[in-house]
Amino acid sequence: MTSDSGGDATAGGAATRSTATGSTGPGTPAAGDFTAEQVARGRALRRAQVPWALAGRLIGLGLTAGLGFSPAGAGLVQAVGEPLGGTRTAQVLAGTAALVLLGEAVRLPFTARVRVVRRRYGLVTQGWAGWAVDVLRGLLLGLVLALPAAYGLYALTAWSPHRWWLPAAGAAAALTVAMSFLFPLVVEPLFNRFHPMADGPLRTALLALAERDAVAVREVLVADASRRTTALNAYVSGLGATRRIVAYDTLLATAEPREVELVVAHELGHVKHRDVRNGTVLGALGAAAAVCLLGLLLGREALLSAAGAADAADPRSLPLLAACASLLGALSGPLQCAVSRRIEARADRHALDLTRDPEQFIAMQRRLAVANVADVDPPRALQLLFGTHPSAARRIAAARSWSGRERSAAG
Repeated sequence: MTSDSGGDATAGGAATRSTATGSTGPGTPAAGDFTAEQVARGRALRRAQVPWALAGRLIGLGLTAGLGFSPAGAGLVQAVGEPLGGTRTAQVLAGTAALVLLGEAVRLPFTARVRVVRRRYGLVTQGWAGWAVDVLRGLLLGLVLALPAAYGLYALTAWSPHRWWLPAAGAAAALTVAMSFLFPLVVEPLFNRFHPMADGPLRTALLALAERDAVAVREVLVADASRRTTALNAYVSGLGATRRIVAYDTLLATAEPREVELVVAHELGHVKHRDVRNGTVLGALGAAAAVCLLGLLLGREALLSAAGAADAADPRSLPLLAACASLLGALSGPLQCAVSRRIEARADRHALDLTRDPEQFIAMQRRLAVANVADVDPPRALQLLFGTHPSAARRIAAARSWSGRERSAAG
């Protein structure tokens, strides 16, 4: 659980249209929720970081499209494959590596600038050397995933330039499910260290909360987020035996114990409603559908001709494939955000139903928003395009609405 600024520079830093006093709409904070200074600080962060974050996305997408929908990408694949012998396999692997490296290179200055901005607002604690190591880890992880995927995909196109997408769709779905299991065990430890929450009143209270909710929680872990950030967060990840709730050490050091319970109650809502499992299934179906669409697009003679490729089996079609995949991802982004906001709102309601403590829920939302320098009432366009969570204002308003319904029912 995070405020809407915790992880997304574009949505979370969005501007607020309200003042700290008065209410102008259903998603606007009531008087006293946030001070004028807190509201202005979130708006200033948005103005400072959103242009850089959006520019990085657009330039990365533009580079991918420019290479994919012109012969330039085909020329790149041929050029990087030549030193390795110019074979089909060399072109596929070298071309994939080149696309990954180029994409990272053009986005890196913008990512670094966003980091500078967030450091100015006290959200970054990690030095540049540590950040560079994280970037390198992420790049290597991307290559480890991309190279075998590209090799397997073009083995299928060699088998059938016109029907390759049928087995590839199944493979994409299976890979999505596998990654859901493996991510908390293999990927997360690359970037954070985790340790079990120490025995004590808080751990006892959290386990009792899970037991009351009839949710089997394998582990409650603490992540050493403080070596990178001051932001507060918690989340649930994994399926079955890999499922665990993770709390940032910054949350445990800053929030009141009851507020931590509210955050964990929200995460238990994700488990109770099988959000990870359902998200994995939807992700697998979405990956399969995306591959089918890619098969349709790479069967278009006009696109192949513009890209300088003979057919889908030609390694020179690799930049076209990457461009189509990137565009599909960008177009589906707002829909994914809308689904995410609904899921997060449902988890909020679960937390309120489980704890029946709307005042502490509101206090917790205030703490998250202030600590993460959140935009408490972001512009609608940014929220629709990039917001993965309801705004702090809407979450607080929903808690007050829940409280009102409960009072009415009790009366």
